[in-house]
Parts: sequence; C-alpha cells; structure tokens
Amino acid sequence: MPPDTGRASTAWGVPPFDPELAVALAGWGDAAREPVTPENLAARQERDAAGRPRPSVRDLRADGRFEVEELRVPGPPGGPDVTLVSARPAGITGPLPLLYYMHGGGMITGNAWSVLPRLLREWAAPLGLAVVSVEYRLAPEAQYPAAVEDCYAGLVRAVAHAAELGIDAGRVVVGGKSAGGGLAAALALLTRDRGGPCPIGQLLLCPMLDDRNDTFSSHQMAGIDTWDRTSSATAWQALLGDRYGAADLPAYAAPARATDLSRLPPAYIEVGSAETLRDEAVAYAQAIWQAGGQAELHVWPGAFHGFDTFAPRAALSRDARDARTHWLRRVLAQTPRLHADAMTP
Repeated sequence: MPPDTGRASTAWGVPPFDPELAVALAGWGDAAREPVTPENLAARQERDAAGRPRPSVRDLRADGRFEVEELRVPGPPGGPDVTLVSARPAGITGPLPLLYYMHGGGMITGNAWSVLPRLLREWAAPLGLAVVSVEYRLAPEAQYPAAVEDCYAGLVRAVAHAAELGIDAGRVVVGGKSAGGGLAAALALLTRDRGGPCPIGQLLLCPMLDDRNDTFSSHQMAGIDTWDRTSSATAWQALLGDRYGAADLPAYAAPARATDLSRLPPAYIEVGSAETLRDEAVAYAQAIWQAGGQAELHVWPGAFHGFDTFAPRAALSRDARDARTHWLRRVLAQTPRLHADAMTP
C-alpha cells in the first residue's frame, strides 16, 4: 500500500483520464476537485443546496408526460416521516415495475428531486418504469442509522401500498449513485435479513461501500479524483460520528463490512478505473460471486467519480448509460419467481 501522503505517488502510477472526460473536467475548474473537509463541510452543504437544481412537481410532470406526487410516509420507529417522490410515465395503465432510488451526495448533500429529470428521461419513459426517489436524512445532523432506516421505511411503505401507487411489488429494483449506491447495497442486505420486501435487482453506480478508506485506489487517486479519500473520510466521519473506524461496524452502515453476501438480488456494479472507489466496488462484486451470487461489473476505462455528470455527452458516458439500461431491461424481463428461488437458502 502506498504511503498516506495526501496525494497519489507517481511511483505507483495513476490511470489516465479518458481524453474526452479530461477536457470536460478541465472546463469545470479547480472547484471540481476541491476535497470536502471537516472545516469546509458546512459551507459545501450550503453551496450544494443553493446551486443544485431542485425541480418542482410541476417541472417534473414535464407538460403532462409524467405523473408525479410527493408522499409523506411513516418513518422508522422514533424517527420523522419520510418524503418519497413518486413518478411514472403518464397514460400507462396497469402496475409498473419500480426503481426505488437513493440519491448521491456522500451522505452529506443532495436531495430526492434533483435526480428525477434524468431518471425519468433515461429509464422511466423508455422502459415503462415507475420511480420512487427517497429524501433520506443527511449527516452530520442525522447519523447512522438514520439514512438507511429512512430508506427501508420508505421501501416497506411503497411495497405495502403497491396497488395505490400502481407498481408491481414483485418487480422492484433498488438503486443509487455514490452514497445512494452504498445505501442501495445496504438496503439489499437489510431487506434480506429482516425478511422485508424482496428486490429483484440492485443497481450500484460508483457505490460508496467501505468506511475504512484504505484500498489501493483510495491512495492512488488521492488529490486527483473528483471525490478523493479526504472527501470520503470527511463523509464517513460525518455519518458515523463516534463509531467512525469501529471494528464492529454493521454492514448496514458500510456494506463492504458484510461477511455474508449470499441470497442477494442480482447486482449491477459500475465504477471508473481512475476513481477512488474503484477497488471497493470491484471487491464487492468479487465477494458476491464468491458467495454464489450474480453481479455484472463494469470498470469504465479512464473514468473518474461522477464522470457522466461532468461529461454527459462523452462517448464513455453514453456507453455507461446504455449498459445500465440494458441490465435494467434484462432484470425487469425476468420473472420474480426466478429471483425468489435463487434467494432461498
């Protein structure tokens, strides 16, 4: 393991960025790679809240192309209600499969609304898919297990009221990006262990899985990736508080801590080769295979964290979107019984 110098050592080599992505990233300026630290965390949260577009329900309805409503549902025991933003293509009758989605933002920023225009455009409309986006509580104001319990409470409620929402309770995929990908992985573990709703797939996009922050790639990409190990350490500490670094941390807090990855729904896992979270994502896919499970792994060459957000028109971003869509289409086309049989001990 390279020494912790705060930046990658040239002796260890650094995977080059895809040329098209590198040009796009340069256009964002130095702020794109400014790490999140305990000292600037509050300012970054304020900046994110002010700068991240938060479309209204009217905006999301897109002149009647989608049916959208905000729902307040009971939260976890002792916790506040949870807001779910439910959306589906307009004019489609019958229950639709559901993508239950957790937004990114390192557990410290982001919201349930800003991710929806893209999800509706890329998946809901072409696949005939309903989407529920979860407004979970953020750290450090709310620490573990607040976020994952919010997500679990919302999933239980959505499935229990599937008929009212017009969704097919037997065809639910949990998914998310970055912190949301970590939450989706944790949710798959939690539903398995509690006997909760049984997803047929988990969509894990550059997932944030390992609080230990000590993989080769976390050192290799220090000071280079758009989300580096300094930002990761700040986010995990905000989420875990006094439990940060604890040896007995539950897998529901950091899924890379899981010792049993059997009986999980099929996973789609993607990450960039030039990304801090690369090695923990690859290790998670390998652990699923070793447990006898299904995982489709994509390591996009020269991609950094959030590459398709920084450069949505780049060829690599288009390829990544196509691969995700193909996986979703395949998973949704399979019968729930196939997945239920595979998860039976």
